[in-house]
Amino acid sequence: MNRPNLIILVLFYSRHGATRKLAELIAQGIESVPGCDARLRTVPAVSTVTEASAPEVPAEGAPYVEAADLRDCAGLALGSPTRFGNMAAAMKYFWDGTASEWLGGTLAGKPACVFTSTGSLHGGQESTLLSMMIPLFHHGLMVLGLPYTQPELMTTSSGGTPYGASHWAGVDGDKAISGDEKRLAVALGRRLAETASKMQGA
Repeated sequence: MNRPNLIILVLFYSRHGATRKLAELIAQGIESVPGCDARLRTVPAVSTVTEASAPEVPAEGAPYVEAADLRDCAGLALGSPTRFGNMAAAMKYFWDGTASEWLGGTLAGKPACVFTSTGSLHGGQESTLLSMMIPLFHHGLMVLGLPYTQPELMTTSSGGTPYGASHWAGVDGDKAISGDEKRLAVALGRRLAETASKMQGA
């Protein structure tokens, strides 16, 4: 009897599309591992107007994440653009509402990784990646980075760190993802999927 494929959740928030493109590359890396499927999900934007609310279904792109996505996944890739060296408010708001999953240990023991995109070259890529790791540690996830066996970490001049995949999008968001950034994102997704597969005994 064939085992069902492992689901690796790629959860991201993207304002102008750069983080979404990184998420798609990470999904590509995940799906290069036999027996693993990527599930792309996003979170609603938050508003300073308390009466405003996001539609129940996004107008386009990935669906909003649900509790079942956290329960069903064998691993998690988490991505957000940088906001002054921190994850975006929409992603922080989502994690602030996961107390029941924390109490139930829904994510405990699962592998995870993080990724980000910044408008400026020194705009806080690494601190944003570290900020996303904090709730993951509290949930008991095992966070993976990118090892220096990835040669692109020594040659990239824009994004890519040992803490996770990253991209320098430029102030206007007009910089394409570089070859090194692409390869590092795919490698991170592949590493996450391979780890999840080994942990599941596949």
